[in-house]
Amino acid sequence: MDLVLRLLSLMLRGTALMFGLVGAAFALACLGGAFSDKLDALTHFAPLWLAMGVAAISLGWIFARGDERKAMVGLGAVVIAACSVLMVPDLLAAAGAKRLAARPDDLKVIQFNVWHDNQTPEKATRWLLEQDADVVILIEGGGTSVPVVKALTAYYPFYVTCDGKRSCGTIIFSKKRMIARAGLFEEGRELPGAWATLADAKGPFTVAGVHYVWPVPAGPQQQQSQRMAAAIERFDKATTIVTGDFNSTPWSFTMKRQDKAFGLDRRTHALASWPSGKFSRLGNAPAPFLPIDQVYAGKAWRTVSITRGPALGSDHRPVIAKFRRD
Repeated sequence: MDLVLRLLSLMLRGTALMFGLVGAAFALACLGGAFSDKLDALTHFAPLWLAMGVAAISLGWIFARGDERKAMVGLGAVVIAACSVLMVPDLLAAAGAKRLAARPDDLKVIQFNVWHDNQTPEKATRWLLEQDADVVILIEGGGTSVPVVKALTAYYPFYVTCDGKRSCGTIIFSKKRMIARAGLFEEGRELPGAWATLADAKGPFTVAGVHYVWPVPAGPQQQQSQRMAAAIERFDKATTIVTGDFNSTPWSFTMKRQDKAFGLDRRTHALASWPSGKFSRLGNAPAPFLPIDQVYAGKAWRTVSITRGPALGSDHRPVIAKFRRD
């Protein structure tokens, strides 16, 4: 029995050391994302490195002794410190967010990557119609999600697509009249996105939606971010709203640079939206843990609320944003 306990202790101490070494290596490498897009791809997994750091401290403190304990706890502390540099600003912003009491004239915007392999398009359609949002920005409106697109096209009087290409499934639906609209592919910017300037009693405003590529390989996503910043430069920053599946977390340096380049306030903070449901052939996701769907808005808009919607057969959860312009 003593032998079994010693072997178990050795295994757990070895696990703690492994978590500490691997977590510290990757967490410190993340900080290099300030200078390297390749290293910046590691920042999106900061929650995983953080979990390794916590595990190293917990297991090391319980099962190790003396210098061995100090080493494991020290490695875990390094991981937590590095991840805190990346994540704490957005977590604090999320903790400090305040909701306003809703009013009937608030603008309701839904951003949703409905997924081209949606498992329950009927459920997604029913939920979207029940929400009766003023604006819906739909991403990946193709494949099995085509019924959702058809239903929204019949429900909303105004809409604009990327440009009609099969590879571009970003669509903006609106109750409000579109004064001007275009797909960003049509303008030679090679972005799977669209924009529309909407009529409103308090003055027109522009809504844009976009879908970025994955952060790996490094480079293309950063180029898309730069092109998107240039695309929205023509609009009134005070009243513009930009949403999308950016495939980028708020603790990445790419997202931090985008926040500055857009000249808008990012209103989504640490709002996990991916993965959801059966996001791959490997199995179901118990809960989203990466916040990669974002909403930006100009200073003319006050945030009433930002919430995450339910699982609707997509690998993403919808984001519901309510704004007020006084």
